[in-house]
Amino acid sequence: MAQRFVRVKTPQRQIYYGLLQLDRTVRVLDAPPWLGGQPTDLTLDADDYYLLAPCAPSKIVAVGKNYASHAAEMGTEVPQEPLIFLKPPTTVIADAQPIYFPPQSQRVDYEGELALVIGDRAYHCSVEEAQTKIWGYTIANDVTARDLQKKDGQWTRGKGFDTFCPLGPWIVRELSAEAKLQTFLNDDPEPRQSDLLDRMVFAPDFLVSYISGIMTLLPGDVILTGTPEGIGPMQKGDRVRIEIEGIGILENPLLERV
Repeated sequence: MAQRFVRVKTPQRQIYYGLLQLDRTVRVLDAPPWLGGQPTDLTLDADDYYLLAPCAPSKIVAVGKNYASHAAEMGTEVPQEPLIFLKPPTTVIADAQPIYFPPQSQRVDYEGELALVIGDRAYHCSVEEAQTKIWGYTIANDVTARDLQKKDGQWTRGKGFDTFCPLGPWIVRELSAEAKLQTFLNDDPEPRQSDLLDRMVFAPDFLVSYISGIMTLLPGDVILTGTPEGIGPMQKGDRVRIEIEGIGILENPLLERV
């Protein structure tokens, strides 16, 4: 099994990066792994921590309509160059934490996606250089208030509510381009989304290169690579589960904020 890099919090409110072991213990690192963190003598038992999102990005750069099938279901052409937007860091939540349905919206959609974690400062890098800037991979849900996205004509509000970017549950270093992404609701065995990562219009290294020509990417930043066909609404009380072969499962409930 690939190494699984996690970020955890203890009951004493200490936050650590670490390596998740098969017995669910965590071997603590002395720094974020993309900054050269090394294992320490501290090991946390399974009941001595809970998972946080696996990184704390300064920014989340998301890519729209990066699967031809999704562009078609949205009634638009495939973009000629990456269509990018930002989600604020306050959208980030961990595996199992609740997504909150904002009172301003009547429709909240799931969007299962592969997320790239940047490991080194990237500024105007080539496609070849960009591959070395991708430190690892995790799972994301680009939650969207679809009615507000359409109403506003731009995407900041519809994509930017707190809790609208579940990330996790951990980061892996290697991933097959032919891995499958699937999204499920509740206990339905039939996926709402199912596609291969190599069907992206713009590949991960190209995305990193393109975005680095616009803004400097910093270690720990996250790029959401786009969602495949099959987006749809969630109802309050639903559980959305996103699976990517070679990474694992990200699952979150959708609740009404009280």
